[in-house]
Amino acid sequence: MLTLSPQLLEKTRQIAEQAGKYLTAFYHDVGQNLLDVQTKLDDTPVTAADLFLSQFLIEQLTALTPDVPILSEENCKVPFEVRSQWQEYWLIDPLDGTQQFINRTDHFAVLITLVQDTRPVLGIIHVPMLNTTYYGMQGVGAYKKVGSEIKPLAAQLVPHDRVIKIGVGSIGAQQKVRSILNPNYQYEFLIYGSCGLKSGLVADGTCDCYVRFGSTGEWDTAPAEALLAEIGGQVFDFDFQPLTYNQKAHFTNPNFVMVANSTFDWHKIFQFST
Repeated sequence: MLTLSPQLLEKTRQIAEQAGKYLTAFYHDVGQNLLDVQTKLDDTPVTAADLFLSQFLIEQLTALTPDVPILSEENCKVPFEVRSQWQEYWLIDPLDGTQQFINRTDHFAVLITLVQDTRPVLGIIHVPMLNTTYYGMQGVGAYKKVGSEIKPLAAQLVPHDRVIKIGVGSIGAQQKVRSILNPNYQYEFLIYGSCGLKSGLVADGTCDCYVRFGSTGEWDTAPAEALLAEIGGQVFDFDFQPLTYNQKAHFTNPNFVMVANSTFDWHKIFQFST
């Protein structure tokens, strides 16, 4: 398996940021974006940008680590009996937040994760329109880069008696989340774009947690798993169990919660069984 090193993390971050430059170019080409939107079998949109960036990332990561297989959201038709034998692989979402990209909200990202022994160990969330990159690796720490300024991400405070800040994707999602919350606490909701961006808000402490109802893929949550593991955060499903990677025939995640501080008793907050 690959040796985890600051050099590997840095080279991967550079690949993500180069992909972001291409993504920005597509974003400004409004006519091409509108003409090239298609619908996939799962009824989600895909654009020429998704497909181009998928190929670019596959080529770059193959050049960086020739012996490591790659799974992309846009190129993931590898039989489970084959990929289940992999000890490590790259997991990428070339354009996290395709609908946000189409709607021109600026809230979309490039996601890259290295998975070893079924656990994410290196994660990159690059948000080109905000000139921001969240990145981290097991044993190396987690960081936020805005422009040329880099700051380490740190463990977040336990909420306790203050207002708990929750990231969600829409007003409809906010209403769903309210239905599973303990009414004895106070909550503040932040409505934000793609899964990767909300993951970043948890990692940097803007949100205490991010709650997701509905379909996501393993590529959506994997980079956050690597980042949060370095600062004491966690991702769990509505049974308070960890998510799995490359351990089932499909890539769909269950409903989940990302938390910035796993030492807090989240059982007090979430009432999933009601």
